[in-house]
Amino acid sequence: MKLLHLDSAITGDASVSRRLTADIVSRLEAADPMLDITYRDLVTDPLDHFTLAAPPSPDDPNSALAQFLAADVVVIGAPMYNFAVPSQLKAWIDRILVAGSTFRYGETGAVGLAGDTRVIVAIARGNRYSENAPAAHQEHAETWLRTIFGFIGITPEFVIAEGTLLGPDVKEAALADAQSSIDALAA
Repeated sequence: MKLLHLDSAITGDASVSRRLTADIVSRLEAADPMLDITYRDLVTDPLDHFTLAAPPSPDDPNSALAQFLAADVVVIGAPMYNFAVPSQLKAWIDRILVAGSTFRYGETGAVGLAGDTRVIVAIARGNRYSENAPAAHQEHAETWLRTIFGFIGITPEFVIAEGTLLGPDVKEAALADAQSSIDALAA
């Protein structure tokens, strides 16, 4: 089984989402020691912004699209910056949404073609943005990622640590909740 591990936080070792993705990958690797893991740091190895001059190709084995298509499981670190995902992650997503590879258009609209891929997203949010929080309407990372992956036929799983910048006690509780979510993931 192949796993693609992506990180997009610019904060390095201080990153909550990087810590969560590492814990998720460790859990999955403990369940399957033969897991073939490919790691891509979208900060230290950034993708250029998407242009028509260099369309994504599934034929280039090092391309983001080829890595995504080859993976059975994708673990993504997605910190919420300025109410959405980092531009580094957006550049990667632009390369995996490819007509004929991950979706096609049918008589009733788009049809996802990547439904066999398991996607687990670790989101770190400095404030509280969950459903009943006062700032819920400002959350555009999780909702956008649900839309993007749903478009290509995937129902993503989420591990969320929120309120990580609201003080040490809140951060500790957020990390404990996220760890419970990781422990509950199906291997």
